[in-house]
Amino acid sequence: MESYLAASPTAVEDARERARRTAALGSGVRYLRTTFLPGDETLLHLFEAPSAEALDEAGRRAALPFERIVEAVDGSEGPP
Repeated sequence: MESYLAASPTAVEDARERARRTAALGSGVRYLRTTFLPGDETLLHLFEAPSAEALDEAGRRAALPFERIVEAVDGSEGPP
């Protein structure tokens, strides 16, 4: 999940908490981590989820603001 946020330690921690809540509210959704890119005012929340739709629904239920959901592939596992 990608979202935009002005640099603020309080706002970043609030977004992390909402990401954790997203996992708690989503069926099969697991929160992995959040990365903040302050120069771009961008947050990247990494989840494992059964589908983008399941993650979208859980994020909305947790009131986690986001711009888009994009599939990520871990490069350490080799080519798909």
